[in-house]
Amino acid sequence: MGAMQDDFFADTAMIGIVTAMQGYRLCWMLNKYFDINFIRDPEQTILLQKKEHSFYFPVYRYDMANSSHKYVLYKLKNGNETLLPEVKQLDYLWLVQTANPEDDAWQLSRNIKNISDIQLSQILEAEQLKNIKNLIV
Repeated sequence: MGAMQDDFFADTAMIGIVTAMQGYRLCWMLNKYFDINFIRDPEQTILLQKKEHSFYFPVYRYDMANSSHKYVLYKLKNGNETLLPEVKQLDYLWLVQTANPEDDAWQLSRNIKNISDIQLSQILEAEQLKNIKNLIV
């Protein structure tokens, strides 16, 4: 699992986002603001089993044309359940996979703050996340 996790998160940076917006609305705002095209990928919806309950967490993707750059947006909450309990205050996580992920994530995070209805955006370090394996799709 460790090698797969290292491979999945190679050349990535993460932005935590706090907003009350629904996923489709946030994607629409990000698409419009950054001229990208997040699309919900139902096949990559994350299923989290807790006792007899199942919780589903939508995943949105954007693969940049003619590039290896990818963006993945995770909805982190489903009712009272959260995909990453260690950052339960966050609503979404934006995974940035580019040639310069730290610089790109910093720039994106700074600009996200200009979008109305987004209360917070912050850079996250992978070491902060004990349940980072939950993000592997």
